[in-house]
Amino acid sequence: MPELEETPLPGVGLRVEFKAADGSRIGVVHRRTGRRELFVCSASDPDVVTFSLEMSDDDTHALADALGGSSVVESLTDVTQRIEGLAIDWLGIGGRSPYAGKTIGDTRLRTRTGASVVALLRGDQPYPAPGPESRIEAGDTLVVVGTPEGINRARAILTDG
Repeated sequence: MPELEETPLPGVGLRVEFKAADGSRIGVVHRRTGRRELFVCSASDPDVVTFSLEMSDDDTHALADALGGSSVVESLTDVTQRIEGLAIDWLGIGGRSPYAGKTIGDTRLRTRTGASVVALLRGDQPYPAPGPESRIEAGDTLVVVGTPEGINRARAILTDG
């Protein structure tokens, strides 16, 4: 079984790749924004990308299902969260969010859900430990920590108000 190599990409995210049986390199760039990019590099030059595809969350889950891995990953994630009682999620702010253009404090997420915003991602720029005065814009991603139930309530609040 090939070994996965992880390479931190400061300010961008994480690159995870492996060497395939034919010598090519296959991998994924996990961006801090939550986007993923699947890529393949040629066997003759591992620095030349021969194929690249940006994938949405739905695309990623569909590919994992097709490869037979998502149910195992979801089960492991669920067990880990139940054991530790702590979850983390990346919640995107859509243009229709009632909190786009408002502050984190305006959401009252911590009071209403018990979940805490630990980072705000705008494009590829992370803002760790944002204060209640930090503005939320459409397209931002909030990194939220709490119980799985609290995070689900936070998602609903950020979507519906």
